[in-house]
Amino acid sequence: MTKQKHIAVLMGGWNSEREVSLRSGEAVYEALIKLGYKATKIDFSRKIFEQLQAVKPDVVFNALHGQYGEDGSIQGALDILNMPYTHSGVMASAICMDKVLTRKICDTVGVPSPSYAILKKGQDAENKKKIFEIGKPFVIKPIAEGSSVGVEVILSNMPFDFAKYEWKYGDEIIIEKYIAGQEIQVAVMDGKALGAIEVRPHKLFYDYECKYTAGMTDYIMPAEISAEKYTEVLDLAEKCHAVSACRGVSRIDFILNNKEGGDDKFYLLEVNTHPGFTATSLVPKIAKHIGISFEEIVEYLVKTAQCR
Repeated sequence: MTKQKHIAVLMGGWNSEREVSLRSGEAVYEALIKLGYKATKIDFSRKIFEQLQAVKPDVVFNALHGQYGEDGSIQGALDILNMPYTHSGVMASAICMDKVLTRKICDTVGVPSPSYAILKKGQDAENKKKIFEIGKPFVIKPIAEGSSVGVEVILSNMPFDFAKYEWKYGDEIIIEKYIAGQEIQVAVMDGKALGAIEVRPHKLFYDYECKYTAGMTDYIMPAEISAEKYTEVLDLAEKCHAVSACRGVSRIDFILNNKEGGDDKFYLLEVNTHPGFTATSLVPKIAKHIGISFEEIVEYLVKTAQCR
């Protein structure tokens, strides 16, 4: 039986996460058809107003990733059009896309992040001083990219000449102290943590290849940590979701500093307002473990879609 609502699935776009978004969007589209909805795929472009007006959807399912899709840009446009959309609104999207703002906001509710510094293009002397203060090993991250795009890990035995850094992702980057430990990621749905999964990448860290290539990462669900730590990380994730004003479904990423003489504490890595919906994505894996199907997540997001 076909349901009355017509759902437009926004996918693709033109940023560094286009291919991931296309895969997420295709999976969501198939789920919507299976659920009985009328659905239309839209490959996001700068003519998005015309595209949406041609389709006239009741709800927009936002399957975009990265810039313009999860940074508050499309959310603001949909608010103007008065079209209900899935996931978080403008403020939460903008905050969580910015790794510095995310850290500052979540720190207010007692969720720490690794020590970090902001480096600015052209400020070589100041940048060298900050790198020296952070010290090896450290991680380089673009401030506003997702899917580990542009992330580099510099270990103690690795040579690094910052003068040769190419600044592909804007005029500011973040460097943070590298923490050795278990990578724990939590799915939050409707403000409630569903569970925590451990990712064990086959490379140095959970990079783009490991995230989206089958067989490149081992997934341990539930995460192999103590019951006490498991409860703790779920609580931390719910705090991050709430203080960031996230809506619908989010994924909160942590590192448990329990290797190489670590302090056995959780450190926030990222709040993701638009977790992937591909075959290797983590939120569907976590939800499945507690009996929530992929289609049920999609249905929940459609039913709770709203705009300002």
